[in-house]
Amino acid sequence: MKKKRFVVSLLAAGLSLSCISPAFAQGFTGELGNEATFETLLEAHTNAPAVVQGIVENGSKTFVGHPALEAYPDGTTFVYRSANQYAGRAAARLNTNLIVAAEQHFADKDEAFAYLKELGVIDLIDEATGSVILITPEGETFGQADVKDYYSLQTAMLAQKDGGTDAEGNAVFYADAEYFGGYGYVYYIGIGGGASFFHNFLSVEKDFAGRIAGALLIDGQMQRIRKPEIMVPVYLVNNSEDVIDKYKEINTTNASATDDEKTVYYNQAFPLRKVIVSKQNAPDLAETIKDAYYGMFIKAMRVPLLPQAMNSGGTEYAGYNFDEAPYSLCERNTLINGKTADGICLIEHQMDDDRFAEIKTQNDVTNFDGSVTPAGEYIDVWYEYLPQEVLDGTALDGSVPLILANHGGGDDARVFVEENGFLNLAGRERLAVVAPDHQLIGEIRGEALTAIVKYMLEKYPALDASRVYATGYSMGGGATYTVGYYEPSLFAAIAPCAGSPTAIPEDQISNFDDCGLPAILTLTSFDSLRRLEALEGNINEPEQQMLTLWTSLNGIELPAYDFETYPYLGIKGDKYVVDMVNDEFENDTWYLNDEAGNPRVAFAFLQGPIHALYPEYANIVWDFMKHYSRNTETGETIYNPYIN
Repeated sequence: MKKKRFVVSLLAAGLSLSCISPAFAQGFTGELGNEATFETLLEAHTNAPAVVQGIVENGSKTFVGHPALEAYPDGTTFVYRSANQYAGRAAARLNTNLIVAAEQHFADKDEAFAYLKELGVIDLIDEATGSVILITPEGETFGQADVKDYYSLQTAMLAQKDGGTDAEGNAVFYADAEYFGGYGYVYYIGIGGGASFFHNFLSVEKDFAGRIAGALLIDGQMQRIRKPEIMVPVYLVNNSEDVIDKYKEINTTNASATDDEKTVYYNQAFPLRKVIVSKQNAPDLAETIKDAYYGMFIKAMRVPLLPQAMNSGGTEYAGYNFDEAPYSLCERNTLINGKTADGICLIEHQMDDDRFAEIKTQNDVTNFDGSVTPAGEYIDVWYEYLPQEVLDGTALDGSVPLILANHGGGDDARVFVEENGFLNLAGRERLAVVAPDHQLIGEIRGEALTAIVKYMLEKYPALDASRVYATGYSMGGGATYTVGYYEPSLFAAIAPCAGSPTAIPEDQISNFDDCGLPAILTLTSFDSLRRLEALEGNINEPEQQMLTLWTSLNGIELPAYDFETYPYLGIKGDKYVVDMVNDEFENDTWYLNDEAGNPRVAFAFLQGPIHALYPEYANIVWDFMKHYSRNTETGETIYNPYIN
């Protein structure tokens, strides 16, 4: 753990950026290197642009505070930012946000900070990394005016990488979301009137409650005419039976468990949909918050997947990035001090190892912000997710599968592992995952990414060289195609998810002369960029070419595409399966068999989501890949249909 320091001050707009020097290193770490700060919301709003401007890859952009906060009432909201927050590219999505709503007023920042410290949330967020946002009412009690404020706050917090134009029509980017926001790990703590505010104003709107991954509501009251409109995990302390029943209904609970302190109502098929009920004469707030945080909050996350503004139409700032409520409620496997509860350990390599320095780019690269990175880039940042038994030597040699996880363009490698479900999968299936930062190494991805796989196999004897897999999303899907072309015999199967169409180099076609490589391709119905025909919803010509190529590489010849008879994919397939994912999206999967009748290529089409990460992807692709292994002596692909 890095040492974390705390500073209570108003940072000047012209702040020296020496405190964030780690972000200026040649590689990308996704960490800000800041000291902890405590500010009013408007101070944070004022200070955000200067800090965010200095983050690596932001240099050519102009940052301003989000206009949604321009009319926010001063003195009602406070922001604590932990040290060394996540920032840059998509890394801010890793920040945890604890929203604390209290129906009282504070004379100054010192008094507000002391209140949060007494609740224990400062310690929790220092451990987690992220922000605590303390909201208080405009008047004596929370009411309709505070709903407008909450919408403004939510907009600024969740509008990751969003922007607009200034008065002169110049492009600007909004800094608040990266300075103190996030989106996946947002949890609400309502005390007294803060709980009533959630009951009566937030729970009744999909746009609000649909982004909360868990709520602790202490001593709240709900008006009889109000009822929650969307499922949200809740921990209810001293709430009435009527309130409890309303949340049980919206969460479709059908089972319960009771101990001496509380009762947990939950849905047996989807246990994240839960209502925890406790009766306490004099609640110990700090202990109750800790119980809710570790026992419920960090087991759930929210992921935005729907088209923008579906449930916020007509509001002033509708349609911003990630305005996609309700977010999907998904399982989370949380890293605490570098380790999950089920024993997956994170080993970070952030510019501390030049073992791959000999595999370097030969050409300059233009970055997302328009700046140019000179030639000579190599993999110097990567993350290893390993079961504890691999590290302590109790796993048998050659017993643990390995997945190469390739992030998408402009993403952080850790965001991909967590938001696409591979941290969950690693814990459940006892897998190892390696996730390199490959943003700037496009021309050498094949050689560099296969080199990191070989390094992992050599370093950890417990890893199984016959069960090595590769996956990635978007640009990372393209990288997955690339490593498959470069050395197909290294992998047992691959899974490019919404992969950028990537042609096979002529000199690598012969790699498949004596070696096939099973592959599952995935796509979603609102992924029109480069992959779907926008109006018809059928896969477009580049995607057809990828499917045709990968079936050919696996010895399968496709018939002509016929989208009138076979919508979406254009071919019948040897097997067609339809199921529901997370009780929210239909997933259509076509399987294409080789001459022996074994599936070698699959195509999964998820109906509903946009082009976005989704934890269920890990389950979808693993259900395909796990059936394959590679004979490391002969190169033969082995298919086992009986693996559970």
